[in-house]
Amino acid sequence: MQGLHLTADLHGCTADAGLLTDPERLARWCRDQVALAGLVAVGERWVRFPDTGGGASVGRGGVTGVVLLAESHLAVHTWPELAAVTLDVYVCNLGQDNSARAEQLMRAVVTGFRPARVVEHRLRRGEIG
Repeated sequence: MQGLHLTADLHGCTADAGLLTDPERLARWCRDQVALAGLVAVGERWVRFPDTGGGASVGRGGVTGVVLLAESHLAVHTWPELAAVTLDVYVCNLGQDNSARAEQLMRAVVTGFRPARVVEHRLRRGEIG
């Protein structure tokens, strides 16, 4: 039950717009990052929201998605009209400590969005005793 929950709010993202608006591209890239971190993807779900109007980039719909992990999950939510992303990485440590893998995954995903500013939080969960 014990695990590590990491969150990040990314502002001023300068990554290619496709990472913020294309669910297939974002999903593929996230799966690659999960594998590189040594975590195991077991499922996923991605949704692109409709354009909101206001031009080619200002009104593009964002993407929300999750990669379910054997260890728990990676969740991504994009707001291309704000050049913003929120991230959530949670890993359980049953059987082995996956904290370093979670940290590696978070670093890779944050770096890939090329944010100008990052607000991060970390929470140890499920401490027993």
